[in-house]
Amino acid sequence: MRGLYPVLFFFIFVCSVRAKKVRWCTVSDPEQKKCAELAKALVAVLPQADVAAFGRLSCIRAPSTADCVDRIKGNRADIVNVDAGEVYSAVKQFDLVAIAKEIYRDGGCILSVAVVRNDSLDIRSLQGHRSCHSGVRWTAGWSLPLGFLLSRNYLSWSKEHPLSQDVVSFFGASCVPGAAAMAPTLCALCRGQKSYIRQKNYHCETSHSEPFYNNQGALRCLRLGVGDVAFVDHLALESIGESERDEFRLLCGDGTQAPLSSYRNCNLGRGPGGGTVTRVNFRKLARKFLATVQTLFGRQGRERQRFQLFHSSTFGERDLLFKDATDKLAVLADGMDVSQVLGLDYVALLKGLGHEGSSLEDSVVRWCCISHAEQTKCEQWALSIKSDPLVCVRAVSMRDCIEKIKRDEVDAVSLDATHSFIAGKCGLVPVVTEYYGRNCVPANGSTHLETDVLPSVVGVAVAKRSSRNVLMGNLGSRRSCHSYTYSPAGWLLPYRHRLSHEHNSSSPCDPNQVYNQVFWKGCLPGSQGNLCKVCMGGTGEAATKRCADNHNERYYGNMGALRCLVGDPSGKSYGDVAFLEHHNLLDNILSLGSTGWADGWSSTDFELLCSDGRRAPLSEWESCNLGVIPPNTVMTRPVLTARVYDFLMKSQETLAASPNTDFKLFESQQYGESDLLFKDATQCFVHTSHMDYRSILGEEFYTHVETVFNCTQSDILEFCIQDVCSIL
Repeated sequence: MRGLYPVLFFFIFVCSVRAKKVRWCTVSDPEQKKCAELAKALVAVLPQADVAAFGRLSCIRAPSTADCVDRIKGNRADIVNVDAGEVYSAVKQFDLVAIAKEIYRDGGCILSVAVVRNDSLDIRSLQGHRSCHSGVRWTAGWSLPLGFLLSRNYLSWSKEHPLSQDVVSFFGASCVPGAAAMAPTLCALCRGQKSYIRQKNYHCETSHSEPFYNNQGALRCLRLGVGDVAFVDHLALESIGESERDEFRLLCGDGTQAPLSSYRNCNLGRGPGGGTVTRVNFRKLARKFLATVQTLFGRQGRERQRFQLFHSSTFGERDLLFKDATDKLAVLADGMDVSQVLGLDYVALLKGLGHEGSSLEDSVVRWCCISHAEQTKCEQWALSIKSDPLVCVRAVSMRDCIEKIKRDEVDAVSLDATHSFIAGKCGLVPVVTEYYGRNCVPANGSTHLETDVLPSVVGVAVAKRSSRNVLMGNLGSRRSCHSYTYSPAGWLLPYRHRLSHEHNSSSPCDPNQVYNQVFWKGCLPGSQGNLCKVCMGGTGEAATKRCADNHNERYYGNMGALRCLVGDPSGKSYGDVAFLEHHNLLDNILSLGSTGWADGWSSTDFELLCSDGRRAPLSEWESCNLGVIPPNTVMTRPVLTARVYDFLMKSQETLAASPNTDFKLFESQQYGESDLLFKDATQCFVHTSHMDYRSILGEEFYTHVETVFNCTQSDILEFCIQDVCSIL
């Protein structure tokens, strides 16, 4: 009886191996051959490696990657590796799960590049030319280039019909493999065999049997002169030999051309690379399978002499099963959301391009509001315009707005210069900039102002005239009032000046540390500890905890810092110095009495503190200030720039045409605050979506902010940076 146990164990072992079979879906004969060779190699080495989790790999031939996803969903195949755009569709529409991502030598993401042979073409003049795309909804061949063209308004999309229809009208002719179902016209240039038999029709399919499929196919389309521009990823450029590299050029976002080697600076955006998908109930075995084949046949695999997982040329094609440029597979943890796998920026882009179909969100602009007062003003704005519907969405701070925009929970917000820096690092882009100049009438007769001159404001330090001993350099152990955390005037600029005898050039470069060391206590909304002790919180409908980073805190913003300086209505809870912006200081002083906050104050009751230790009247702000501050900028996700810009222009025109209306876009005092939604000093908007945020901020200010954040811990920046693809 004892001798039966080994036989029984062997029988169970063999049955379990046979039961755990992995069916890989392939889309061409070359891919089927590579898969078959992988299956043979596994059979040869698995016993030696003592791996009993899976004994057989079978290869399931399908007409296209879309068919593969459908077969996996129906349990007729188990696993396939596809472009990130198809990963998204597989997860959102077919309930599959992503189990691995391709990682390349220079990171886990790819850059979209536009390759041409014509020296006269530029990215702004592609309309009417013929285009070659790696695949429909593919990251580099579709989503990123279309997102770029939409963000620059080179391609217009009315949203009344699918984006594919406008793409058909934009290009003279195209080959977009996989587009036959959505827009057959996008297949006009494709060369695959046509057949009424589904399994034999390769025309415009996402299969190697379509000659112009994937990155290599799009380049082939360009090489043969069928198309004028090929949209591919930067990894495909490696396949272009040295002898022909001079024949091709890249189209850059600024309208210039560059050699192929300049793809890091000359591209249309970045996004995630390929990924592997399977059914939910098969994910554990699929992960073990991928980990095993990589250990055996990956770049460092111990059996790579027998088979190379990331090498395809011996089978007559490139990028079979995986991209040949893959350095390794990152097997993903269980339970990861698609946004974690592909990145928030990319998922927001796909939603913006209509990958999930049309929705109510496509017809509205969702504006971010950070307080009860802003919500009230925003709702009045929505009632006062006839342009696209406006929806007002509540957040708790500007930082929260940035995160919500990135998560596609809201669409736009106007940000101060420091928060514009953060938003730029977070992948958001400018739409318009607030214009504080006197003349908002365009010289060319246009209704939209465009100018390279962007008037700025300045930050100032203010004290009560009666407090004669309060001087710059003598602020140690006093009480401070700051507009809010990360504000240019209230947080970024003051620490650079000598605030006290103890505070000098060797002091910390983190403003929070400086203020905690210099001041006894204060109110810096959004902070904590001693710098919240002077704050008051909110009351009534704006009730909030003390030191909240929004207008619900009565000492928030320029108006709040002034209130903090004069004290609450009872004359208590006040500071000795206020750091704020000068632009609406006089109006805010007048409103102290009109709003019932504090009576009897006039501009002569306050003085400026100059960096040289002297004091000056408020009228001398040009020579006695803390520094220059770039204007506020409306920021959004790249794909929405044209829509948000059109909305703001229509809104501005509607309100300008009704000057007697009670609602004023750039006035806030009727809501009991200042600078709600936009600065009250704003006269109009300046179109700046053609500029990057760094140019708007200016090099000096940008460098200053970057230096500060290099030594200041910031949750929002950490959140942003972890989601941005890095190309080494």
